[in-house]
Amino acid sequence: MSLTPGRIVGIAVGAIAILGIGVYGPAMLLGPLPTVNVTVAADVGSAPDESASAVTLPTEGASAMAVLGDDGTATTLGVAGDTEAVPIGGAVKLVTVLATLDSLPLPPDGGGPEITISAADYTDYLRYVAEDTRTLDVLPGQKWTERDVVRAVLLASSNNHADTLARWAFGGVDPYVEAANAWLAENGFTATHVADATGLSGDNVGTAEELTRLAALVLADPRLAELFGVGDAPSVAGERTIPDVVARPGDAGVRALARSYTDQAGVSFVYTTTVPGLQGEPPHRLVGATTLMPDYETLDAGVSTAVTSAAASAVPVEVITAGTPYASVEAAWGDRAELIASVSRTDASWGGAGAEASVTVEPFTTAASGSDVGRVSFTTAAGEVASPLELTGAISDPGPIWRLMHPAALIGAFVADQQG
Repeated sequence: MSLTPGRIVGIAVGAIAILGIGVYGPAMLLGPLPTVNVTVAADVGSAPDESASAVTLPTEGASAMAVLGDDGTATTLGVAGDTEAVPIGGAVKLVTVLATLDSLPLPPDGGGPEITISAADYTDYLRYVAEDTRTLDVLPGQKWTERDVVRAVLLASSNNHADTLARWAFGGVDPYVEAANAWLAENGFTATHVADATGLSGDNVGTAEELTRLAALVLADPRLAELFGVGDAPSVAGERTIPDVVARPGDAGVRALARSYTDQAGVSFVYTTTVPGLQGEPPHRLVGATTLMPDYETLDAGVSTAVTSAAASAVPVEVITAGTPYASVEAAWGDRAELIASVSRTDASWGGAGAEASVTVEPFTTAASGSDVGRVSFTTAAGEVASPLELTGAISDPGPIWRLMHPAALIGAFVADQQG
């Protein structure tokens, strides 16, 4: 039988058809499916708890309070009074210590390197004594450990030791000022500016809110936090006894981190306290700051009210309720299901502020009903609360007919799978 042109074309077409069917069918039936489309619910924020009162801060001067999260950062609970940069007095000594320890940290154990009291250090001491500002006595040639100098700056609020620390670490007060302001900028402090190491200058300015952030950094350093726990009693063999003058007698439950008075800043006070945790959880650590207070009577009343109101504002609120839908998924072939929280989560309300939600879903094509395929999390003042997200229904394989009828979707899924 001779092969005519028509027969040749027919054979070729048939071969191509057979080949196409042989390739197309398996490719469509065995190829990857497109992942489901995820739609996050329009409103997934937590509702405020109207039973919780807000933190009450003094209206005089400038004040702020924050709660420390699990990562040591400070989340503001309230700000009152002047919110612009104002004189901060001796609270600037927190910057002096933090900027120094950023490059010359205290060792894990012991007192660290020795610092020899120089003639300039002794001259500073005599000058500050004559000016009737806070000092701690020194003599030329004395050797102090770095830890003892830091303790003198923080606990005794010693102005001459603040200058000694700056001179030892940076070569002088002027180089320190330049380096400290650079450190502040690098760490996101936009309102705080230092003019000296002591806080005596009225050009040392900042906001109460940024002071709470400085306090959080101090407490995040375990060696510094240890100093405030020990107070004036030496905890390392050979340490000097340094008076704890920043503490306030009668401040039950409040630990002062900085306390001073200057003509420009009035009374400045940075402190930490705790309020009970929820349902047996650890207590919440709070930090507070206030400056421009006219007198200690006003300060004491304001701090007492702030601490009491903070405890009252920490009433529990259910941030995540099991069964609440936070998203939905839909497959290209029509299967649809909601993603619901599988567990309930409770956190402190802190005056009813709503938390911001984040929904994440791992890409998938099919899954059984009840499968955990995602996560909803809320960033709260004290950290994060989260719950797995589970499917309310199955997302099943669409079957061979849908696969054969939707080549574009499957080819797209194949390309995406190769690129992934």
